[in-house]
Amino acid sequence: MQLIIAIDGHSSCGKSTLAKGLAKALHYAYLDTGAMYRAVTLYFLDHGIDHNNPDAVDEALRHIEIHFERLQGKNHTFLNGKDVERDIREMRVSALVSPVSTISAVRRAMVAQQKAMGLRRSIVADGRDIGTVVFPDAEVKIFLTADVDVRTSRRHLELAARGIDADWDSIRKNLLERDEIDSTRADSPLRKADDAVVIDNTLLSEEEQLEMALDMVYARMTASRKQNVVK
Repeated sequence: MQLIIAIDGHSSCGKSTLAKGLAKALHYAYLDTGAMYRAVTLYFLDHGIDHNNPDAVDEALRHIEIHFERLQGKNHTFLNGKDVERDIREMRVSALVSPVSTISAVRRAMVAQQKAMGLRRSIVADGRDIGTVVFPDAEVKIFLTADVDVRTSRRHLELAARGIDADWDSIRKNLLERDEIDSTRADSPLRKADDAVVIDNTLLSEEEQLEMALDMVYARMTASRKQNVVK
């Protein structure tokens, strides 16, 4: 069965880890929506675009094309044909991505691209508004959360693994600021969809988290098959 699986949640709570794990286990495509907003932010920074200037934003969005490629077993983000997977993880991007992602024009442009990618189904997508705005009819919806200190440690380790040096306290402050911005923005704020299942992974391993999610997916597949038999 071809499902759409939507994963939402706070910053650095393991959304991409879970999404990648599900995509691999199910042989589904992985849509990293957070990377798309990071790519837009990177473009703004590198081209001196004032994100508070609507006209400048609208013009810049006309020149932004994002796609994903799987290279050496990993998902890579491409901005206008260039691999920017490492660049979009830098702290300068992290510091600005939430304000940029609150801009209605940016969200409309990215959501349009995301919906187009979802037409193929058999897809796992993670972000802030996947189950509420991008794919409200997704068959499986998960809302991830975790303790902020645990999230900070995970983010610190992620950056270190990429060779990026970042202060622990700065990371924690950035996560809290992003949580506040994402949850209070006027355009498609971060919130749990009414039919989403909450997974608090503070004390869960990646394997335990993936097992819980896969159980949900298989249960949905089984229910759908039974419905089709009845019909």
